[in-house]
Amino acid sequence: MRLTHILAAAVMGLFLAGCTTEEVVDSVDVDLKKVTSKTNYELSGKIVQKMQAMSMAKTSPIMLRIFKEEGALEVWKANTSNRFEKLREYKICAWSGKLGPKIKEGDRQAPEGYYPLAPGQLNPNSSYYLAINTGFPNQFDRANGRFGTNLMIHGACSSSGCYSMTDEQMQEIFALARDAFKGGQSTIQLQALPFRMTAENMARHRTSPHYEFWKNLKEGYDQFEITKRPPEFAICDRKYVFNKSVAGKMNPTGQCPALSTPPSMEMALASYNKKYDTDYDRALKKLDGLVWYEPSEAERKAVVAKQRAGRELAYAPTGTSLDAGKLMKVADLEKREAQIAELEEAKKAIEIQTAALEKSTRNGKNVPIPQENPLPRPVAQIETASPAPGQGGFWGKLFKKPAPVGPADPAAGPLLGEPQTASADTTGQSAVGRSAGGQSAGSLSTSSGQVASIKTGRETTAGVPVSVETRKVSVKPGHKGDQPTAVGPAAPVDQTTGAQGAAAGVQDGQGAGEMPVPQALAEQQPEGKKKPFWKLW
Repeated sequence: MRLTHILAAAVMGLFLAGCTTEEVVDSVDVDLKKVTSKTNYELSGKIVQKMQAMSMAKTSPIMLRIFKEEGALEVWKANTSNRFEKLREYKICAWSGKLGPKIKEGDRQAPEGYYPLAPGQLNPNSSYYLAINTGFPNQFDRANGRFGTNLMIHGACSSSGCYSMTDEQMQEIFALARDAFKGGQSTIQLQALPFRMTAENMARHRTSPHYEFWKNLKEGYDQFEITKRPPEFAICDRKYVFNKSVAGKMNPTGQCPALSTPPSMEMALASYNKKYDTDYDRALKKLDGLVWYEPSEAERKAVVAKQRAGRELAYAPTGTSLDAGKLMKVADLEKREAQIAELEEAKKAIEIQTAALEKSTRNGKNVPIPQENPLPRPVAQIETASPAPGQGGFWGKLFKKPAPVGPADPAAGPLLGEPQTASADTTGQSAVGRSAGGQSAGSLSTSSGQVASIKTGRETTAGVPVSVETRKVSVKPGHKGDQPTAVGPAAPVDQTTGAQGAAAGVQDGQGAGEMPVPQALAEQQPEGKKKPFWKLW
């Protein structure tokens, strides 16, 4: 088993070695600090000397070719024999999405196809330093229902559906395009391809859902490789056709008219395709049981994550698919794709839930309002009138009863605040009688303590109860109040009236000496009568 894995790894390594380009990426000798005008920047002496060595005029036509997988942008330039040679190759700093064409707005895919670039598509005022609009969607894209806007080649090394270069690279590319337009070139052809369309790479991507589309792109790639001239192309029947003689009108969505290929091109293509078929069969044997895993944008970013250290947040390079992808066994790839599919479903479910929540809470509608106070609301308490501090005496405090919380019994007497009419004599007798009777000392104090305010939210000022413990009275012989008067249960009276009655029954020290009322009355009670209840204490 171990030997099998070692052999498989060796095959993968040898195969991938053939996938990488042997071309050296050119370094850019542009010092942005010395650039005073982005649109009038003059190419460095080094690149001008290279043009001269390759028999290229400074203003001769150019062609741009992009390979996504390799992360490369090439500039080809016409020499004096009108053959194009590769002048520069730049490493693309960032491109978003995965291999495959752009389908719709917002899918983060960078376009693939053939696009003519006119002078008006150069943007010197871009927010991304400098930019060239790719012209997506072209006739082919529209015929196949593919749409999107503002797909560019620009600087700033940050992509969302674009091909992003460094600012230094973009300065040089922009100057090369400007000089070509100055030389009379009407349009610059942009070939945006998924990878170098060799037999090995086509075999490696044979299972891709975009394979048929790529085969169509490969026709133009092959003809450029043969002629070293940008192919002329048109669109009919929703396909590209290259270097064809047309007998009728071309309709991008209609059936193609009669087409013919020049004999010289047919012969060259026959020889080219024969070699290609041999190489393709050889590649299939190498790839027996193996398939290519196409990495995601996040996986490509992870490869070059260290490059972001110390750079601004907008700087977001992406690695190449060759560095992040790999060959895998079919069973392993199927298992991995199943795991990725589960993660994607979970992600979509979260997005749906989030969208639903945002919709329900938009503009503050249907927002659940939290309870003002989750604790139980406090029960309103009825306030009672309490005697002033220092009044009421010992007996009043001892026999004090809580105020009633319900409505007062009408039979018990009037409520506080109701008028009472009583003569001074009757009031005085009542006050002394209550003091001398069986309910004496506690009755007055209790009756006054039972009067309470039953109004919610307001305090009622109650009269101060009169304590019979602290009052001293003089008992005269023969006075109506000398003997205890048998009385029934004391009726509640107004505290103010009761206080006045008690005061009316008080005489200045004549006859008997002054003493506390409870003790004097107790001594005058005849024997055999029941002792007052406070005597039990």
